[in-house]
Amino acid sequence: MAKAPQHAISPTREEDYAEWYQQVVRAADMAETSPVRGCMVIKPWGYTLWENIQKNIDRLFKDTGHTNAYFPLFIPKSFMEKEAEHVEGFAKECAVVTHHRLEAGPDGGLVPAGELEEPLIVRPTSETIIGAMYAKWVQSYRDLPILINQWANVVRWELRTRLFLRTAEFLWQEGHTAHETAEEAWVETRKMLDVYADFAENYLAMPVLKGQKTPNQRFPGAVETLCIEAMMQDRKSLQSGTSHFLGQNFAKASGIIYQSREGREEYAWTTSWGTSTRLIGGAIMTHGDDDGMVMPPRLAPAHVVILPIFRKETERDASLEYAEGIARDLRKLSTPWGGPVEVIVDRRDMNAGEKGWEWVKKGAPVRVEVGPRDIEKNAVFVARRDLGPKEKYGQGRDDFIAALPALLKEMQDNLFNRALRYREENTRDIDTLEDFRAFFTPKNAERPEIHGGYAMSHWCGDEACEEAITKELSVTIRCIPFDREKSGPGKCFVCGKDSPGRVPFAKAY
Repeated sequence: MAKAPQHAISPTREEDYAEWYQQVVRAADMAETSPVRGCMVIKPWGYTLWENIQKNIDRLFKDTGHTNAYFPLFIPKSFMEKEAEHVEGFAKECAVVTHHRLEAGPDGGLVPAGELEEPLIVRPTSETIIGAMYAKWVQSYRDLPILINQWANVVRWELRTRLFLRTAEFLWQEGHTAHETAEEAWVETRKMLDVYADFAENYLAMPVLKGQKTPNQRFPGAVETLCIEAMMQDRKSLQSGTSHFLGQNFAKASGIIYQSREGREEYAWTTSWGTSTRLIGGAIMTHGDDDGMVMPPRLAPAHVVILPIFRKETERDASLEYAEGIARDLRKLSTPWGGPVEVIVDRRDMNAGEKGWEWVKKGAPVRVEVGPRDIEKNAVFVARRDLGPKEKYGQGRDDFIAALPALLKEMQDNLFNRALRYREENTRDIDTLEDFRAFFTPKNAERPEIHGGYAMSHWCGDEACEEAITKELSVTIRCIPFDREKSGPGKCFVCGKDSPGRVPFAKAY
């Protein structure tokens, strides 16, 4: 195996993918673990990426008629208990507040005091508390639909955590809507899944599969759960967004009742949908390489980083002035997706090579080096992050500036197409249990070219077949594609019964 370059992430993806991921997060200065076990501190470079995710997906929400609101962090325990399947699904993850103050203890330390009349759950999700408010707001069919989203933090007491992918506290958005009819609620559920898929593919450059979850994997209390699934570079699947058709289950639990057009009392039909900072983890694992993070240009905290290079102090002012002039001209441009080109001029007095590698690891889309020779030629030296770190080329200053928007679009498309190719290369139609087992056997010596990924296999719909495969191989059905029938009928590879079409099986996060 070739030795990794000096400045590359260690270990490489091939050597230890899980540790590679953790090292990329740290090397890119995106986040770090906090003093509170299981929680993270999102640092400015990572948080700016999250802000860009928020800003862009929030616009997609508002374009589909939704508005933002905010609901309490604390949920009375009795609210969670109203929907039996819901409380059972979240019980093991709940953080519970039982006291409202601290007092000095006999040994001088602080002890809980002031026990609450009713324990409060720290928000793991908000269906119940929002349902209680909707029950107050809805009296008539004229009050429907309610289309609300909130940006918030949630707490799910995870024991095994990984930055961005699974932490005890994380940031997300959760949409909650109430409708007059089942048909309207189902249309909403599908519409919001399409919003997530649009965002994943066209902003994050992350190709996804869309479909329904099996009954075993539905959101607790939901009638149907829809999802988008993306393949990471270790060929595992990442659930990257979910949209839930809740039927009338939560409306009945919360008492969301309206007077119908015919004068009858009816329960509303509700939905909920959400995605989170897990998208950042997905972007890292989709696009990152052995040199660090690779930012999709459409969401990058900065599109261009300019590195003034000089060896003599007498060259400093001219190099900085030249760099700032390029930055001013770039900032006058718009990206292909609207909004200004974001530029950083790295003025720090440090070794140019180390400074450049820092931005490689952070994944800045375009790096521009300028020094005395470039000033003489009215030129720049350019490096694209979607190519190797040593692949650089000279270009005239004005030509570079004029071509930058098209370059950013080319890079965005390149990242998406590369990820799509990777998914296609690691997806196989598999029809026998023997081949299925071989596909998910790590580093199979006989068939190394098909180690892991998406196994497109026939499934009869029986939960027993699904559970048997999960128990044996830790492999799950990621979704039931909406166009499943296009793959044609066949026989379930587990039991041999009829199957209407193939579904993707994979190991997952």
